[in-house]
Amino acid sequence: DGKISKEDLSEGLTAIISIKHSEPQYQGQTKDRLGNTEVREFTNSVVSELLERFFLENPEEAAKITAKAVSAMFSRKRSEAALESARKSPFESASLPGKLADCTTKDMEISELYIVEGDSAGGSAKSGRNRFYQAILPLRGKVLNVEKANHEKIFKNEEIRTLITAIGAGVNPEFSLDKIRYNKIIIMTDADV
Repeated sequence: DGKISKEDLSEGLTAIISIKHSEPQYQGQTKDRLGNTEVREFTNSVVSELLERFFLENPEEAAKITAKAVSAMFSRKRSEAALESARKSPFESASLPGKLADCTTKDMEISELYIVEGDSAGGSAKSGRNRFYQAILPLRGKVLNVEKANHEKIFKNEEIRTLITAIGAGVNPEFSLDKIRYNKIIIMTDADV
């Protein structure tokens, strides 16, 4: 599938848009996205119109941006193929989750894993941790309730897969406490949970 994704196109792109609104509604834990539908529609319309005009007036720049997006797409495809071939099992791979700020010790007896809510809390926890024995794993949003979910849904959930990979003990029938990476697993949540 040779389709350019939104991520391919926006890779390396920085845009600053200043909007003033009397009743802003934010989305997500980090409040980094405005949720007002009318603002989003208006902004999309204005930005689309201005970009179209810019591209028509600057065809060389449009060609450079298109070439970069195509390059990003091919790079993404190569990465996906490499990841797929490197997978030994759904939860066993050569590398740990990218979000995990791991500790430097390999001594399971003293290592600790702190699971925090979101990148914002993860950043604060990372700055206050002892890197030698404390690892930080930020998870997005509300984690799936595995008690009420079927196996297929559980194992397709990205946050659950990240937890399983980071902890390292595996899942049945490969589950083994001998493979666990941390002696303590500490869950740090916001007061609203």
